[in-house]
Amino acid sequence: MKKYMLLLTAAVFGVLSATAQELIVKTDSTKIEAKVIEITPENVRYKRFSNPDGPTYVLPVADIHYIRYANGEMEYYTRSIPATPLVPATPVASEPAVQIPDDRYVLKTYEIGELYDRNGVKGVVCLLTEDKQHGLVISLDELYLPWSEFRKPDLCVVGADDRTDGTVNMEKVAQYIEANDLTWNSFPAFKWCREKGEGWYLPAIDELLTIGHNYNGGTRIRNDRQARNKFNDALKGAGGERMDRMVYYFSSTEMDEKNAYTSHMSMEPPYVVEIPKYNRFLVRAVHKF
Repeated sequence: MKKYMLLLTAAVFGVLSATAQELIVKTDSTKIEAKVIEITPENVRYKRFSNPDGPTYVLPVADIHYIRYANGEMEYYTRSIPATPLVPATPVASEPAVQIPDDRYVLKTYEIGELYDRNGVKGVVCLLTEDKQHGLVISLDELYLPWSEFRKPDLCVVGADDRTDGTVNMEKVAQYIEANDLTWNSFPAFKWCREKGEGWYLPAIDELLTIGHNYNGGTRIRNDRQARNKFNDALKGAGGERMDRMVYYFSSTEMDEKNAYTSHMSMEPPYVVEIPKYNRFLVRAVHKF
């Protein structure tokens, strides 16, 4: 399994030149001179080398061909896969299989913006694995809710600090509720997602960021109205509500005792803003498939 790591700053090492920079080369050959701040399985956070005190940008790993670091090392994120003969695949019980004329089977693949309606789970596909057979669906509806009800002097850190998997944060909230003799009413956003049924949860910030990128066609560098329309049409066609591009959505990832991370679906950065947990902002639930 590929290991991902948080890149330490030059100040920590004390040996890198102040002018050191990384080069991010995207899959479309675009080059970005940058200072990489953090790499996660889904995204790379960076600042433009020409504006080190400016905003932090977020780029999906899927859009990156390779990064050349300041020390000359190269890290590739896409690779060529040699062609192999097609052999029959064994259908998996949890996934639909399609039979083609010569008795071979292929598992169903999905597209971003496609309606998913299986096994009691209904939503729009918003995130996919590389093989496009699994991913996340987002709920058809949304609601303005606070992350939690706590205000001064009762502000608290719950421990829901996972950036990549909202199910981990849901479990942390559940543990906090049990340990402090509370109810889910203290965490309205989590309660709303949980009450949709088993497996529904409030997405972590990296999941929410990726949803925003995918909603805009996979990147926010160019305006892809067609991708957004496809996503919204699927929501409306199933009786749901279109995504809101002007309002921030709560993630399940908390920053500190007062704030949680939020993101939006619009084109313009910054894509991540911390907002007091007791404020009401939009909430959408997600479910893995």
